[in-house]
Amino acid sequence: MSDFAATLQRGEVVAFPTETVYGLGADATNSDAVLKIYETKGRPRFNPLIVHVTDVAMARRHVSFSPLAETLARFWPGPLTLVLPRLPEAGLSDIVTAGLDTVGVRVPNHPLALELIGAAGVPLAAPSANPSGKLSPTTAEQVRRAFGGRVPVLDGGPCMAGVESTILAVEGGTVTQLRAGALAREEIERAIGQPVTVAAEGAAVASPGMLASHYAPNAALRLNARAAEPGEAYLGFGPGEATLNLSAEGDLHEAARNLFAMLHELDTRATRIAVAPIPRAGLGEAINDRLKRAAAPRG
Repeated sequence: MSDFAATLQRGEVVAFPTETVYGLGADATNSDAVLKIYETKGRPRFNPLIVHVTDVAMARRHVSFSPLAETLARFWPGPLTLVLPRLPEAGLSDIVTAGLDTVGVRVPNHPLALELIGAAGVPLAAPSANPSGKLSPTTAEQVRRAFGGRVPVLDGGPCMAGVESTILAVEGGTVTQLRAGALAREEIERAIGQPVTVAAEGAAVASPGMLASHYAPNAALRLNARAAEPGEAYLGFGPGEATLNLSAEGDLHEAARNLFAMLHELDTRATRIAVAPIPRAGLGEAINDRLKRAAAPRG
């Protein structure tokens, strides 16, 4: 762990595990280090980054919490990112926020991630550890393959959630979901006792995961397919024949956990992938969001 922490303190990037997907981290207070994230990923500079911290106390040193944000922070550590007003005196690099006066922050629910942030002694800016727009990695080996071994990887085993964090913007007494993720919107609404609005299609990029084409395999995707056509691999859900099945039992948690790993696997086998319909309730909202962006036309 000390070697990885020292690498971060030198202004270099490190891939590390979280409960959602592997992240590509760098010191969020060091602009040169943050630039290396963008350069390594080939990421557009207008696409902001999430800042990972060890706990709420560390988050308070960088962002301003409203009472509603304090309530939502009870989900930490966990797969929830809160977009909150940044504190100008906090020292976060402007490159992290892509020029915005807000920043997304979260406490990951993975012991190695928390240990790494604590050992480095700085907040870590960390998008998913993949080339920009490609499939997010849920294992260390996927990260190594994606970057040809050029990025040191802290191996924490397979990620348990399998899709990225849910991102919420908190403004006054309102909450807007900018990205569906591993924490279902219904669960958030029950916790705060009010509805969560969903950002409009085509809204300005205010957080990661809002680009129309994102999380994409090399293969072409066809969604809501009841069966494969000739030449297609079939990614199933529920009972039935499939090349791979997200969850034969129709379990959305299992499907979310398997989504990126199975797309990675099918991407090595086929140039076209058909995907079974996925219910939109609960975690199905996040799964369908990722699939829609993965299937979108690529610029």
